Amino acid sequence: MTSVPTPIPSRTQYVLDAIKHRILTGQLTPGQALVETELAAQFGVSKTPVREALKTLAGTGLVVMSQYKGVTVRMVDADMAREVYDVRLLLEPEALRRAVARGAPLDAARSALTRADTATDTAERSLANRDFHRALYLPCGNPLLGRMLDEVRDQAALVSAVAWSADPSWEREAAEHREILRLALEGDADGAANALHAHIASFVRRAFPEPLPEEGQT
Repeated sequence: MTSVPTPIPSRTQYVLDAIKHRILTGQLTPGQALVETELAAQFGVSKTPVREALKTLAGTGLVVMSQYKGVTVRMVDADMAREVYDVRLLLEPEALRRAVARGAPLDAARSALTRADTATDTAERSLANRDFHRALYLPCGNPLLGRMLDEVRDQAALVSAVAWSADPSWEREAAEHREILRLALEGDADGAANALHAHIASFVRRAFPEPLPEEGQT
């Protein structure tokens, strides 16, 4: 018998969503301390929902809990970025290929792309881009595959936020998004999957390039 997940209390969910939004839009930066008492005061709640929200965020990889340093926003380095994007490269194009092959509706992806194009700030654009990618892989027909991609979704968004703050590349990525969606809407499953793979791979290469070999190494 399948167990039913215990629902998160509303106050904890409110705090969880608020902290996650601040992290993924760059208002809380990697390495920044997250103090329970301060957050509780900001959100007008007790420390309990804040503590539970931080535990959940630690489980998704957005924050790190340390016995000595307390809770901090997860740092992003090249190794972490490549690990997350490696998972996306393995799974996300295949999920899109399956979604297109089965004729799944992609109205949500079209809507998210429009929101991204008309966004008035980077936070709104970032969240719309995040929804765009999810709308491509979620209707793949395999709920487990969708959940696996959801598990790295927050970490991928954190990587993106850090990369965009250093080198904004919105226009290039928006053009790539439009091409991916065009191929998908035309029913070209392999073409859409290949375009998505190239899009993900080029982003991580630009944002976190491989170091040059030291002299004497090949």
